[in-house]
Amino acid sequence: VVVTGLGKAGLIGQKIAATMSSTGTPATFLHPTEAVHGDLGCLHSGDVLLALSNSGETEEVCDLIPLVHRLGVRTIAITATEQSTLGSTCELVLTLGRLREACPWGLAPTTSTTAMLAIGDALALVASHARGFTPHQFATFHPGGSLGRRLKPVGDLMRPRDQLRIAH
Repeated sequence: VVVTGLGKAGLIGQKIAATMSSTGTPATFLHPTEAVHGDLGCLHSGDVLLALSNSGETEEVCDLIPLVHRLGVRTIAITATEQSTLGSTCELVLTLGRLREACPWGLAPTTSTTAMLAIGDALALVASHARGFTPHQFATFHPGGSLGRRLKPVGDLMRPRDQLRIAH
């Protein structure tokens, strides 16, 4: 899965790609501007492009769709409506609906990005389940931090018997 988006939607896209990767679905983020300057090379037939744009009119994202279709890449959009440019050119559209942003002026991407994140996390978990991803595999991909320590096998944490201190 290759995820793309610009601005705040792009930041959400990066998080979705990271969640997919850590839950067993190979994924990466592709910046839409970098894509047209050579990074389209990361896409191959059989890949899926997940494109994020609340308005569905983000020029840099919309311009990618015909290019990736020529490469044999399937496309999914997360956007407000199917009638947008992005929605009408992608093969599958997950619609957010027209959401009111939480800021006082209804402008700053807040509600829409939260909805994108929720849908992206749901996609990652559904894909993980469909792939039969296990906690053991999760531990392999996430060996660091407190979560990694919690998932380590006990044998990896225990000292061998000859290194134990014993008081007589």
